[in-house]
Amino acid sequence: MTERISDAEHTVMEVLWDTSPLSAQEVAERVPTERGWSANTVKTLLGRLLAKNVIAHKEEGRRYLYRPLVERADYVAGESRRLMDRLFGGKLTPLVAHLAERDEITDQDIAEIEALLKDLKS
Repeated sequence: MTERISDAEHTVMEVLWDTSPLSAQEVAERVPTERGWSANTVKTLLGRLLAKNVIAHKEEGRRYLYRPLVERADYVAGESRRLMDRLFGGKLTPLVAHLAERDEITDQDIAEIEALLKDLKS
């Protein structure tokens, strides 16, 4: 994925990653209600995502069904990499240190990281 998606577009992607294919109306019905979006807003966002080639659509009768072309795991990996590159010189350790310095890592987080590192070493 070369072009980044906005927070609003990400909301639509989360709906499509959860269930697809969906019509524009079905996407609009599944967007969190606190967004307060109309069906037209969702259609605009779907058009932007189509232009960015992160979703595809096929015609079914008088409507289009939309589905993601990018897997959620691939999107998360790319965004994580961009964050580390942009803010931490591409290194994980300064990111973890930053979170730890601000008490944003719980004891449970530490235990999970330790278990992950143990698994990676073996």
